[in-house]
Amino acid sequence: MADSDESTRQPGGVPAGPPHGAERALLDLVGLAARARGLVLGTDATRRGVRDGEVRAVILAADASPTQRQKLVPLLDARGVRHATCLSRDRIGAALGRDETSAVGFTNENFARRALELAAALADASPQD
Repeated sequence: MADSDESTRQPGGVPAGPPHGAERALLDLVGLAARARGLVLGTDATRRGVRDGEVRAVILAADASPTQRQKLVPLLDARGVRHATCLSRDRIGAALGRDETSAVGFTNENFARRALELAAALADASPQD
């Protein structure tokens, strides 16, 4: 059963196929937050937003490069910004109507709180290795 589980995953442990459940809800929320201008897009903009105190929470793609993680995670931890690692760069980008996106920062507290709730539900629903 573990083998079939692995075959339905993309590199980085991201499930293949169309999103559903908490994943679909999180992607929809990302798109909604972007349209409401409650989001900063990309690692550099997210870092700027964190340094400026505008970002309330961050979603980092599960398949983000180690370099992107090293740029962002220590800053998030140092500034006490809540964050979750989930989804894939291509799915985050697709939800935003753009290319692959490694990180998004939520500037609206309500969007931030809901995004982290959905990310936690997504993590709870994922099979543990």
